Amino acid sequence: MPKPPTTTVLITGSGPTGLTLAIDLARRDIGVRIIDKSPQFPRSSRAKGPNPRSLEVLEDLGVIEQVLAAGSAPLPMRKYRGAEVIADTDPYAAARPTPDAPYDRPWLIAQWRLEEILRARLAEYGVRVELGAELVGLAQGDDSVTASLAGGREIEARYLVGCDGGHSAVRKLLGVPFEGKTDEEQMMVCGDVEAQGPDRGVWHQWFDGDGGVMLCPIPGTRSGWWFQAAPETDAAGSPVPPSLESFQRLFAKHTGRPGGLLSSATLLSTYRVNERMVDRYRVGRVFLAGDAAHVHAIAGGLGMNTGIQDAFNLGWKLAGVATGRAAPELLDTYEEERLPIAARTLDITAERLRATLEAIKEPGGGLDSAVTPQTYGLGDGYRWSSLAPAGGTARLRAGDRAPDAPCRDAATGAPRRLFETFAGPHFTLLGFGAGTAQALRDATAAHGDELRAHTVVRADGTDGPDETGGATGATGSAGGAAYGGLTDDGGRARSAYGIGPDEDDVLVLIRPDNHVGLIAPAGDHRAVAEYLKGAALERA
Repeated sequence: MPKPPTTTVLITGSGPTGLTLAIDLARRDIGVRIIDKSPQFPRSSRAKGPNPRSLEVLEDLGVIEQVLAAGSAPLPMRKYRGAEVIADTDPYAAARPTPDAPYDRPWLIAQWRLEEILRARLAEYGVRVELGAELVGLAQGDDSVTASLAGGREIEARYLVGCDGGHSAVRKLLGVPFEGKTDEEQMMVCGDVEAQGPDRGVWHQWFDGDGGVMLCPIPGTRSGWWFQAAPETDAAGSPVPPSLESFQRLFAKHTGRPGGLLSSATLLSTYRVNERMVDRYRVGRVFLAGDAAHVHAIAGGLGMNTGIQDAFNLGWKLAGVATGRAAPELLDTYEEERLPIAARTLDITAERLRATLEAIKEPGGGLDSAVTPQTYGLGDGYRWSSLAPAGGTARLRAGDRAPDAPCRDAATGAPRRLFETFAGPHFTLLGFGAGTAQALRDATAAHGDELRAHTVVRADGTDGPDETGGATGATGSAGGAAYGGLTDDGGRARSAYGIGPDEDDVLVLIRPDNHVGLIAPAGDHRAVAEYLKGAALERA
C-alpha cells in the first residue's frame, strides 16, 4: 500500500485566514504546511483590524494580548468640508463591554502587524510560512492532493485549503465560478503614506461634491497613515493611477492644505467594489476560505474578519476527520455553515456602502454610517446547521455563538471567565446545576482527552449537593478524567445562557469554535454522547 502523505493539510496563502487555520491545526498536532507565492512578507496595511468576534477568536488562539498592545481602539472620526471641521463622531462612544461580550468594538491594527503576530504564534508550534511557492497545478486522488509549484516542485497532502485571496489560484484551478459583479464606477485609490501635520488622534475624512480624501493613522508608526480617496480623472475621463503626486494633488484639492504634507507613498492600489462569491466551498479534498471564496464592499470592514471566522469553523472539523475521530461527512458542514454567512455578508456590506454613499453627500456624513452591530460578527450563528439539533433556552439555541461570563474556580475562588475554559482545541461541557454531575462524569470518562467539563453552580450554594453527595462545585473525576467546578459569579453565566433562577438544571455543549453544539436537560445523559458520536469525536 502507498504511504500516506507526511503533510496532512497544505494551506496556500499566508494572510490572516491562512495563518488562523494553520495555528488552529498546528495546536491540534496536525501536520500542516503553509505556502505563499510572494518572495517576501507583504508590508501592506490593507484591512484595518479584527472585529469583536475575530478578537474572541484571537483570544482563543492565544494572541489577544499582543494584538491589543500592537494596535489601538478605533479613533473618533473628524469630518470636514474643505478646511472647515464639521463634526467629530465616535461611532463606538456608547459601546461598553458586557459580561457575555468582552470586546465591544473592533481593534485598529495594520494587517502586516497582525500577520507578524500570527506568524510568531505559528512558529511556536514549529511551523513557518514557505515563501516563493506559487501554486500552478492541482491533482486529486482518492486519498491525497498533489500541489504542483512553479519550478517543478510538488507537495502531496491529504487536504488542501485555498486561502489565497480574491485572485485565488486554487479556485481557478478547481474551476469554481466566482459569480457576482464589479462596479467600475465605485473606485478608490489607496496607499500607505507618510504625513506631517494632521492630528494622529482622529481619523480625518474630507468629503465634498467632487469626491473625498481619508487619512487614518497607522498604529505603531510615528508618521504612517492609510490614504484613501476617490481617484483623479484625466482629460479623457479615465481614472488616474495611484501615485504620490496624485495623492498630493487630491489632498490639496479636498483639504485646502499643502499637498507636500504627504510623502513616501507605498503599497499603492486601486480598489473597485467587487461583490462575488463561490457556490461551493469544497471540491473533494480541496477547500476555499476567506477572499478566495467571497469578496465584497469594504464598508463595515468584514472582509478579513469573515475569512478568520471561516478558518476557525474549518480547523476543528479538518482535525477531527484527519485524526479519524470524526466521520468524513463532518467536512460537509463547513460549506453548510459558512456559505450562508458569506451571502449575508455580501448583503450587509452592500447595504452599508449604500448608506455611506448617501451620508457623505451631506456635511457631517462619514464612514461612521458603515458601523452597525451587524458588523461586529457577534450575531453570526448556525441555527440552520445539521450540527444544531432542536432545543434551547430563553436566550440561546444550538448553533449560536457561546457567550462569555465571569465565574470563579469553585476550589480556589480565583476569577475564571467562561472564555478561559473554552480556549484550546477541545469541546467544553457546561453543567448548570449539581443535577448535571452524572452527565459530566459520563462525558469525561468517554471523551476526557477531547472534552473539558465544568459544573456551574450558584454562588449562594442553593444548588445543593451533587448526586453522589459531594460538595457542590467541587472538582470531580471519572476514570482518571477530571472535570472542574465553577461558581456562577453574580448569576451572570445563567443570565448569559438564558437559564432562569428557578429553571431546571441544563447541559450546554460548546463546540471547539465556541458555538453552542447542544442544549439538553440535565437528566438526558445520552444526549452529549450521541452528539459527539455523530458530530465530532467518534466515527459513527
